[in-house]
Amino acid sequence: MRKGVRTAIVGGVFVVMVGGAGYGAYNILSALHDPGTGGGAAAVRTGPPSGDEVKETTGKFFAAWEKGRATTAASYTNNAAEAGPLLTAYGTDAHITKVRITPGTATGTTVPFTVAATVSYDGKSEPLAYKSRLTVVRGRTTHRALVDWQPSVVHPQLRKGDTLVTGESADPPVEAVDRDGKVLTKDRYPSLGPLLDELRKRYGEKAGGTPGIELAIRHEDAEQADTSLLTLVKGKAGRLPTTLSAGAQAAAETAVLKYAESSVVAVKPSTGEVLAVANHRADGFNAAFLGELAPGSTMKIVSAATLIDNGITAADRPAPCPPTATWQSQTFSNLKGLAPDEHATLSDSFARSCNTAFVKFADEVKVDSLTREAQERFGLGRNDWKVGIPSFDGRVPASGGPDTAANLIGQGQVQMSPLNMASVTATAMTGTFRQPVVVPLRLDGREPAHARGLSAGTVQQLRAMMNRTATSGTAAGVMSGLSGRVGAKTGSAEVDGQTRSNSWFTGYRNDIAAAAMTQDGGHGVDAAGPIVAAVLRTGG
Repeated sequence: MRKGVRTAIVGGVFVVMVGGAGYGAYNILSALHDPGTGGGAAAVRTGPPSGDEVKETTGKFFAAWEKGRATTAASYTNNAAEAGPLLTAYGTDAHITKVRITPGTATGTTVPFTVAATVSYDGKSEPLAYKSRLTVVRGRTTHRALVDWQPSVVHPQLRKGDTLVTGESADPPVEAVDRDGKVLTKDRYPSLGPLLDELRKRYGEKAGGTPGIELAIRHEDAEQADTSLLTLVKGKAGRLPTTLSAGAQAAAETAVLKYAESSVVAVKPSTGEVLAVANHRADGFNAAFLGELAPGSTMKIVSAATLIDNGITAADRPAPCPPTATWQSQTFSNLKGLAPDEHATLSDSFARSCNTAFVKFADEVKVDSLTREAQERFGLGRNDWKVGIPSFDGRVPASGGPDTAANLIGQGQVQMSPLNMASVTATAMTGTFRQPVVVPLRLDGREPAHARGLSAGTVQQLRAMMNRTATSGTAAGVMSGLSGRVGAKTGSAEVDGQTRSNSWFTGYRNDIAAAAMTQDGGHGVDAAGPIVAAVLRTGG
């Protein structure tokens, strides 16, 4: 099915090129025969399109789309070369017919609309209905009112490079079940959608399923699983076991909904099994597993382990917290309101999340010390995790210059995902690195990544410092009321162009560790902290 789609799209591009040439010729002829006074050119319109122009352009665009005239519809956009192939595929490769588009009330130049259509393939038909929106802009060279082309105009889940196809599904369906045999569906757990699509792609055949017929989004990246939109004929679903916990997953789903652009992962430290993964993002991206962002002060778990393992300091030894610290001409400061403490221990500075205390040790830390600690003891940054679906394994480069200090406080060039930080917390708690998994290793004989972990002495100190942070330090308010063995670390990471920092938080309770990140969420306790606490309350 993929080969046929490519051929159709190439053909669509050819048609658009011809249509574009024809339209250009029409413009030239129109200019030559312009009826304006004295034969001069008509007045050029500028500024945002008027209400009448918006209505006229959208009306013509919708009418052409409804009739399956892809080239004509594309000519009413500001990027006919990209619009044409997708609009062509809509009727040919996706087999979408009987299209009826109903515009809503415009807000300025933005027009919401609903689409009602039918998908027909091999004698099977199903109704299709969805909502989308478009914006009308002034053409830069033509000065015409044109639809600002975005793939999401055609369907809200489409992104650049995507297309629509209908036919036998690329992969057999799967019935994913949690660790107790409970069925996991997109309807009940919406943020599991991307994960379930990946599981289907990787394990559909292994699970014993047979393909059905469906309308799906085929992504430009061939490694990315198709996104199913509508099933015409159900295939036989293969039963696929996962490590997820329905209870933890439900809590994670509810928790992230309270904060936009949030992601969370929970793991079982004693086994490395992923218990929950949830995202609440406008782009649908699985940032919980694939995010690559500076983790802020949650990275101090790895940094503290580096200082301890290299004999530089210890939990009960000095780690002074001055108001500022300078490293190679770059000055670092603490969060507003944090009082300096020249007599602080590492435990004191860790619990209060003092940046300058860690920056002051940059003189004694070798350029690659943090990198080796992350790779050899926490299993990070080696690109060898085999979770069961794609994941980012963290990045802790051996950076010189100011980044040597910045990396110690989770800024600089360090990048992590919530999955990475949940694993860091699990390793700090148990001393053993267990590569996270979402599909049991036995299912396909995957060999997990290995790292040597931490010594008993380092674990004892990390757990004591994380417990102090959770009970009387920066995480105390969020972790209040959680019983059992608890520990946590707060974090916030500054990002260029954002008014607020990214909120990070990681913690554990008994045999469950969780980490969350909220972009533009503020301090760790503002957004990510409540998400983690909600997941930890589910048990462990």
